[in-house]
Amino acid sequence: MIRSELIAKISEENPHLFQRDVEKIVNTIFDEVTEALANGDRVELRGFGAFSVKKRDARVGRNPRTGEAVEVEEKHVPFFKTGKLLRDRLNGQED
Repeated sequence: MIRSELIAKISEENPHLFQRDVEKIVNTIFDEVTEALANGDRVELRGFGAFSVKKRDARVGRNPRTGEAVEVEEKHVPFFKTGKLLRDRLNGQED
């Protein structure tokens, strides 16, 4: 599902809301999650999962085409851990 499909689905299920308002809400949520992660914070959505940032240390990698050693710099990457309710639902264990 892409952002526009999410907006359309929410608008469809909430006919009392204008689509432009739903779009603002969805964009605000994504912006706030992004901002929190950029600040090094963790974002938890109960029953869904938690977003956090993991640090990957600098290392020596290999160019797959040439096999040549390449220095890979330290970087921070987003990480998502599913919540118990989501994990159970995906595995067909709905309550």
